[in-house]
Amino acid sequence: MAGRKNKNNKANQGNPNNRNYARNGGAKVITLSGVIDVSKGGMAFVSVEGVERDIIVYPENLNTALKGDIVRIEVSIKKNQGSRRVEGIVKEVLVRKQSEFVGRLEVKSNYAFLIPDNDKVPVDIFIPSDKLNGGQDGDKAVVKVIEWRKQKNPLGEVLRIITNESVNEQAMQNILSESGFPLHFSDEVMEEAARISDILDAKEITKREDFRATLTFTIDPVDAKDFDDAISIKALDNGYYEVGVHIADVSHYVHPDTELDKEAFNRSTSVYLPDRVLPMLPEHLSNQLCSLRPNEEKFTFSAIFNINTKGHAKDYRLGKTMIKSDRRYSYEEAQEIIEGKSGDYETEIRILDSISKALRKQRFDNGAINFSSSEVRFKLDENAVPIGIVVKESKDAHKLIEELMLLANRYVATHVSQVMYKDKPLPFPYRIHDQPNEEKLSSFASFAAKFGYKISLNSPESIATSFNEMLRNVQGKPEQHVLETLGIRTMSKAIYTTENIGHYGLGFDDYCHFTSPIRRYPDVLVHRILFDVLNKKIQPIKGLEEMCKHCSIQERNAMDAERSATKYKQVEFMQQFVGDVFEGVVSGVAAFGVFVETIEHKCEGVLPANDLLDIDRFEFSEEEYALVGRSTGIRFTIGDKLKIKVVRADLGKRQIDFSLAEMPEQKERKSLSKGRAAKKKN
Repeated sequence: MAGRKNKNNKANQGNPNNRNYARNGGAKVITLSGVIDVSKGGMAFVSVEGVERDIIVYPENLNTALKGDIVRIEVSIKKNQGSRRVEGIVKEVLVRKQSEFVGRLEVKSNYAFLIPDNDKVPVDIFIPSDKLNGGQDGDKAVVKVIEWRKQKNPLGEVLRIITNESVNEQAMQNILSESGFPLHFSDEVMEEAARISDILDAKEITKREDFRATLTFTIDPVDAKDFDDAISIKALDNGYYEVGVHIADVSHYVHPDTELDKEAFNRSTSVYLPDRVLPMLPEHLSNQLCSLRPNEEKFTFSAIFNINTKGHAKDYRLGKTMIKSDRRYSYEEAQEIIEGKSGDYETEIRILDSISKALRKQRFDNGAINFSSSEVRFKLDENAVPIGIVVKESKDAHKLIEELMLLANRYVATHVSQVMYKDKPLPFPYRIHDQPNEEKLSSFASFAAKFGYKISLNSPESIATSFNEMLRNVQGKPEQHVLETLGIRTMSKAIYTTENIGHYGLGFDDYCHFTSPIRRYPDVLVHRILFDVLNKKIQPIKGLEEMCKHCSIQERNAMDAERSATKYKQVEFMQQFVGDVFEGVVSGVAAFGVFVETIEHKCEGVLPANDLLDIDRFEFSEEEYALVGRSTGIRFTIGDKLKIKVVRADLGKRQIDFSLAEMPEQKERKSLSKGRAAKKKN
């Protein structure tokens, strides 16, 4: 069953309620590890998996830890602790999120400091004069910390002086640095990449299955530069088709323990910002050697299926291959052919479309959850200034590629999951997605019931079925936005791990990432392990679970960077509309205010609760996901439509502020105090 519970899953061993602790002066002394969040004032909170409340750390106990670091802390819980927040001391920084910082140099006679642009970094970086590399007082610079010193400022060296770069360029570099991603590859990495020959090894060619004579093409975004997957198709005699999913063979070029490999692992992912891609691999690899460009012979790792238009795969094989792509399609070109326009290989594209639709139907019949969300893309001018916003739709051409990639990922994971090593399953980087948290799900089910939708909590299968039924029935209705938004938040987050509990959202017992090794490091690991399995040279990768955790963290960091950059572009775009009135929809609610997304531009801003005081004093109702007026009963909840005025667009804070331009219509104005009184009465 997909999303099954892992019987060996242990509670966090550092949970303050755990009895396995040392005693010190009548207090429980335990050691925990978690992610630290540091405020502008230096106060910090550590989030520990399995521990309900974050642990507070005072500035004097940070031990050089910064926001986003993974830390080991020591916690003492007193006998009379009661409900007071537990305090901790950082004993060690296990993983640094950020080592490069952007800021302004202050140069003295024989030393200097970097004053970071990010005001959430509460420490300046000390730079000896021999590490300035030409930096002058007042220069903007990128500085790398080379030593973290207790009770002293960290020691750094100037990597690069930022000269004549636009405000946008500086902002994007700041966002990437804040998220822990190096802005440039080291000289060692670049030299190693440059030494890899562009000429395909003749001996290696003879070891691979040859698909150069088989029709092969890529379908990607119109502005894509790296093409890591291609599709081949050939008709068979029995009404089946041989469909190949061919993936760039990055592992052929990037070997373990090389500088290239260490750098790829450190980054773990490419980062996609509105105006650029920060790649996981140098361009010589990502855009040239490994990119499956048309009319070029390339090494690939492939999953090949004998499959019919009903989505029935009666046979498959996995192995190293060689291809030559016949054509590059954009999604828009492929979509036009699917919709009936004549074009190259139109018959084959429509056959693949039929296969993908059958596979998609099978997934949902087997319990996959049909969540879909729109993606926003900016139209940028030559200076990367946003001049328009486009909502990207997921059409049949996108789904064609998606389903074939899912098919390959699932078959690779299933194949390896059956391999044993010393009487245990071979460690492998699965992509897993757990069942929803019971408490969150129950809360969401109660909320959905207010709109007449029943979420069955009887089993994982019934949850998925009822979710899909709700998502179908809610289309076009006023409550669509709130239920879709909260439904997604109810779901667990997908991660990489060696503990295979299946992928609940996709409805798969076994799943991994095999199809994007140019931009995801776990896919490189999957290729290496699969190659060893196919060649019966099974040797587990040491520390694989820790590698999976690192990749999961880097994936979240990349998502944070992408969100921050998108928010920056939204603010930049909305600067031209300060003072204008728009229709918006409430996209989130918190105690401090209401998040509103403009319907026309899909830009999100904040309507502060303090700005509503002349209407009423509002309180946050968690069970209703609403701000509710104490006297008037006026409520703001996700999905409500409002007329708002753009008050300010602050690029420094990456924040848009709204004011209420018109009183919202209220179908029912029930006072919160009356509601509470009724509740008590019952």
